[in-house]
Amino acid sequence: MKILMFGWEFPPAISGGLGTACHGLTLGMSQLGVDIAFVLPRIDDPSEGQHLELIGANQVPIPKEPITETHSVFRTIEVPSPLRPYETPETYRAAWEERFTVVNQPPMDDEPRGLLEMGGDYSSDLFGEVHRYAIIGGRLGKLEPHDVVHAHDWMTFPAGIAAADASGKPLVVHVHATEFDRSGEHVNQGIYDIERLGVQRADRVIAVSERTRRTLIDRYGADPKKVRVVHNAVTKDKRVERSDIERPLKEKVVLFLGRVTMQKGPDYFVEAAAKVLERVRNVRFVMAGNGDMLPRMIERAAALRITNHFHFTGFLKGEEVDRMFAQSDLYVFPSVSEPFGITPFEAIKHDVPVILSKQTGVAETLPNAVQVDFWDIDCLVDAIVELLTEQDKAQQLVEQHRRDLESVDWSRAAERVLEVYGEVTQS
Repeated sequence: MKILMFGWEFPPAISGGLGTACHGLTLGMSQLGVDIAFVLPRIDDPSEGQHLELIGANQVPIPKEPITETHSVFRTIEVPSPLRPYETPETYRAAWEERFTVVNQPPMDDEPRGLLEMGGDYSSDLFGEVHRYAIIGGRLGKLEPHDVVHAHDWMTFPAGIAAADASGKPLVVHVHATEFDRSGEHVNQGIYDIERLGVQRADRVIAVSERTRRTLIDRYGADPKKVRVVHNAVTKDKRVERSDIERPLKEKVVLFLGRVTMQKGPDYFVEAAAKVLERVRNVRFVMAGNGDMLPRMIERAAALRITNHFHFTGFLKGEEVDRMFAQSDLYVFPSVSEPFGITPFEAIKHDVPVILSKQTGVAETLPNAVQVDFWDIDCLVDAIVELLTEQDKAQQLVEQHRRDLESVDWSRAAERVLEVYGEVTQS
């Protein structure tokens, strides 16, 4: 079976869990004999893609003859400065003081021919990038042999639709996060419209959790009969041994690792840290990651007078992440709304106990994890203090996590995806 797959990021160039999930899933699928052509906006480092064919959209030529197909796939928001999909309109306006102007995209035959310029990031002219990527999607739908089109998250849905329209092959869209997860009720209407169109046009929709499945049905009008749940997993073949790491800090280390955005709940972590330090002094808190809320978190830590016990590392990747987990004693995942969340698996892989927000999809796969409501700071503080001061309970939790992780594997996720492919190719 040959799959034409569209994704916006892929290791080593990643900004969050999407690229990690795409890598793990495609690796599991390739081990099952699936042939994958994975299309990225651009390819800067192909080192992690040896198990599939990587295609850079910026290297796909547009024919000299006029392109007659037009796809009114989406409207675009024209902005003269960067727009990131994890920002709300409010934080964007506060940062840039720009006004959004909604316009109709020009038809495809107005595009310059040759190679289309693709940045492949989440910043400047994002909606324009998504449109140009969709043009390439339609082109590849004709050029690349395939049985199924598979598109990961909203940035690739227009490309997936264009490819499926061009080839007549079934379309599977994979929802790793929704606009409601990223922005709460302050949704970007342009992003929401693309997500809804993708969900409506797809032959099957893969949701990363039951939580996401319910959101797609309730908020996007998805047909329950065509939504399937495939939980994410973790690659278990590499880890940094805790005994191999020289710990620079003698105190216990409590870690937050993720995007520092509203969705991830970093403010609850900072507030909890201040309260924990009133009860336990031999502890350091680490916030690893970047995001629009980072300056506010630094200012809040200073206002709470906890900077002597609080560290901000910035964005970590690869071995830096492994080393950070190996130096940590507790991982806190306080997300406000998390479709899934892979990083708790990474923590468990390094024998680090985790505390999860109940508002996460990953909680569906970790029944033994300590779970709290993201907003209940006092409950979070009690859980942190207990696991820092009672080593037996922390060790017991680690052992329970190990058992939970035995059933979590990318090959199982890949098998579920193949079942979905079977449904759309046999119907």
